[in-house]
Amino acid sequence: MPSVKPTLAWIARCAWLALCAAASATAQVPDPAVRRIGFLGMDSAMQAPNLRSFLEGMREQGFVEGTNLHIDYRWAEGDFGALPRLAVELAALKPEVLVTAAPPAVRAAQRATTTIPIVMAVHDPVGMGFAGSFAQPGGNITGVAFQDLELSAKRLDLLRGIVPDMKRVALVWNRAGGGSNTVQTVRDAATALGMEAKDFEITGPVDLVAAVGSAKAWGAQGIMQLASPVITFNRKAFLDALAANRMPATCEMRRYVVEGCLMTYGASLTAHFHALAEPTARILRGARPAEMPIEQPRNFEFVVNVTTVANLGLTLPSWVLLEMTEGVR
Repeated sequence: MPSVKPTLAWIARCAWLALCAAASATAQVPDPAVRRIGFLGMDSAMQAPNLRSFLEGMREQGFVEGTNLHIDYRWAEGDFGALPRLAVELAALKPEVLVTAAPPAVRAAQRATTTIPIVMAVHDPVGMGFAGSFAQPGGNITGVAFQDLELSAKRLDLLRGIVPDMKRVALVWNRAGGGSNTVQTVRDAATALGMEAKDFEITGPVDLVAAVGSAKAWGAQGIMQLASPVITFNRKAFLDALAANRMPATCEMRRYVVEGCLMTYGASLTAHFHALAEPTARILRGARPAEMPIEQPRNFEFVVNVTTVANLGLTLPSWVLLEMTEGVR
């Protein structure tokens, strides 16, 4: 049988196919030096400062995005009903850790996977069913907690100290935040301080304006806004309503105060996101979330908007000036 001499074109084609096959195989094998996590977010603009803080924390832990860390992001962009679908999408990518914050997002992640470790920042992880206990979470979820329940009495006491003779306080809340357990805790704290409390539940941005107006009509001398991503996403309407009704309020975080709320007292949210890096890094190094205690804040900020104080015709007592960590204008 006559031999067939390979042509240069045939040789080149074989070499090209071999190169393509090798490149395809390489592309399908993850680089073991690059660790992969997922990030489930409520809204990219709303959480941008928090994400920067988390990434800074990861760098301090030795994990740099784009170098030895790959992050798959999914953002609800304010459509919180999309969180369950987005959580399932992230879980299907099989990240080594899934990072998220706020009850709706944590609940969506919890339902999407029972095997992928979840690192969260949330208000009441045990009460909401995300962990068995602070010391021994027991499942695939760990992270940091806000201690909002324990701080309720302190917030009310500080608001009462700034607003003279405050006897009635309104609670503005949403079920996507701390929920009814938080409302009851705050009611009990108000009773213990000799105040009458009435809650106004909101379900969307339209309710925020109505809630503030109804609170004023009821005779509220101040408002306590309970933590909620729905309120945070729509906070401009809430803050505008506070200003229009000349209503003193204690809000859940510093950014509210910078934008016009009277005061806040609590742990810094950006600091919480920075703290999420430590348990995330530990899990990447082999730790099990079931055995990792949920961390609680050690440092708190008491921020007052001094322009709002003046606009409301209030005067800050000397003890408030000594206790507050920051005065913004």
